[in-house]
Amino acid sequence: MLALTEDAVIVCEHAKGVVKLAPSQDFCRVEGRRLLVDDDPEHKGISGCPNLNPAIGMKPCTHTLAVREGYASFVRIGGRRLCIAPLSGLTDGTPAGITHYVTRDPGQTFVNCSE
Repeated sequence: MLALTEDAVIVCEHAKGVVKLAPSQDFCRVEGRRLLVDDDPEHKGISGCPNLNPAIGMKPCTHTLAVREGYASFVRIGGRRLCIAPLSGLTDGTPAGITHYVTRDPGQTFVNCSE
């Protein structure tokens, strides 16, 4: 499982919605890029989701919810769990409670970590 950097690409399952990542720590890096830690992928904006049909109540994914999978069990940075691929959780899009966000690209291929 690869560690996620600020260059990771996380998308909603509608494939075009991209999560806007904002790393919260600045002291641990891979190839000069900051690593993501717990909470970094949560409650972030999603842009470009095409899932929209107001006539039937379909709303696009606009924010990520809590991560369900993708935090390392033992590796921590500043006391916070390292984000690892595959990372996934639910979005606020419709149908509610079904649409996930997932890792398309971890942002690096050098640092591997187990759960």
